[in-house]
Amino acid sequence: MSQNPVMDDAMNTVPPSQEVSISERLRKVNARQTRRSLWLISPLLAFVLVCFLLPIGAILLKSVQNPELGEALPNTTAALQQWDGKALPDEALFATFGNELVAARKSGQIASIAKRMSYEDIAFRRLITSTPRHVPADGVAVKEKLIAAVPEWGKLSSWQALQRAAAPVTPYYLLAVFDYKTDVESSKIEQLSADRALYVNVLLRTIWMATVVTLLCVALGYPLAYWLSKQPTGRANLLMIMVLLPFWTSLIVRTASWIVLLQSGGLINSSLLKLGIIDHPLTLVFNRVGVYISMTHILLPFIVLPLYAVMKGISPNYVRAAVSLGAHPFGAFWRVYVPQTYAGITAGALLVFMMAIGYYVTPALLGGPEEQMISYFVAFFTNTTMNWGMAAALGTQLLIIVMLLYILYIRVTRTPADAARA
Repeated sequence: MSQNPVMDDAMNTVPPSQEVSISERLRKVNARQTRRSLWLISPLLAFVLVCFLLPIGAILLKSVQNPELGEALPNTTAALQQWDGKALPDEALFATFGNELVAARKSGQIASIAKRMSYEDIAFRRLITSTPRHVPADGVAVKEKLIAAVPEWGKLSSWQALQRAAAPVTPYYLLAVFDYKTDVESSKIEQLSADRALYVNVLLRTIWMATVVTLLCVALGYPLAYWLSKQPTGRANLLMIMVLLPFWTSLIVRTASWIVLLQSGGLINSSLLKLGIIDHPLTLVFNRVGVYISMTHILLPFIVLPLYAVMKGISPNYVRAAVSLGAHPFGAFWRVYVPQTYAGITAGALLVFMMAIGYYVTPALLGGPEEQMISYFVAFFTNTTMNWGMAAALGTQLLIIVMLLYILYIRVTRTPADAARA
C-alpha cells in the first residue's frame, strides 16, 4: 500500500487521454534514442557487414555454386534441366551439346568444362577434350555418329553426370570435403575408398594439432599468468611488455627464426651437443615437433592475456581464509583459486584453438607433408588449381567448427543468473 495517499489520489484522477499522451511521448522519446544509437553505431555495423558477413556469405555461396557448364554450355544446360534422365537424350540435345562443345573449343572454354567434369570422374577430362573432333560438321544424325565414334555418350550414366554438373548448385564440394561423392553409375552418394579419402584425415589432423597446441599453451600460460599477477604493478607492466613483444614481430620472421634455432646445426642442437646431453643432432624441424614448438610460442600470449586479466581481479584473501581454516596450501589453491579462473582458461583456450585450426604459414615452413592442415589445402585450391568451390567448402568446414566452438563456449561460461534471465 502506498505511503502517500494524496499522490495516489492525484494519479487516479489523471484523465485517460492524458495517460495515453504520456505513454505516446515516452514511446517517441525511446524511438528517438534508439535511432540516435543506431546512427552512432552505423559505421561499425557497416564495417562488420562489409568485412565480415559478406565474405562469409560469399564463402558459403561459393561452396555450392556450379557456374562452369552454365557459362560455357548455356543451351545444353537449359536442355538438360528439362531432360527426365530416364533414357538417352534426343537428337536435338545431342546436336546442341555437340555444337556448343565445338564452339567452346574454339573460344578456349573447353578446358574449364573438362576440369569441372573431371570432378565427377577423371575419365571425363579425356572424353570432353576428344568429343569435339567427332561432332559431324553437317549436323546430321549427330546422336548416331557421336555414339558410334565415342561410345561413352551412349551410356545413360554419362549424361546423368553431365546433368548433375550442369545444375546451378551442387553438393559436390561439400560432399568431397567429407570424403563422399556421387557415383557416376548409380547416382548414389557413397563414401570414398580408404586409398582415396583425404580431407577427413586432414580435418582430424588439424583438430588434433590445434588441441595439442592449446593444451601446451594452457600448461605454459597458466603459471606464467599467475606469476605475473602476483608481481608489483610496475614490474608486472614491464613483464607484460615482454609477453606482448612477439606481436611486434612478423609471423614469418618468427617462424623463420625457429627454423634457424631448431635445425640440425642450429643453436639448440649445438648447445645440447656441447653440454653432452645428446650425442647426435635431434630432428626438431620439418616435423610435428617443430610445428608444435613454433605455434605454442606464437599463440602463448593469447592465453596469457585473458588469464592475467581474470587473475588480477581475484582477491588473495580467499586462499588465505581457506588456509587459515586448515586447508593445505595446494588444496586451497586448487579448490578455491583455480575455479575462479575457469572463465579465463575457457576464453584463452578457445581463442588459441580457433586461431590454431586456421594456421598456414607455420606448418608450411616448419612441417612436412604429414603436418599440413586444412588451411594448406585452402591455399592450394585458391592459388594453384583455382578450384574456388573446394576452397570455399573447406573454409565452410572451418566456419562450422568455429561456430560450434562458440556455442559451446557460451554454454560453458553461462552463469545461473544468465540462464534465469533467458
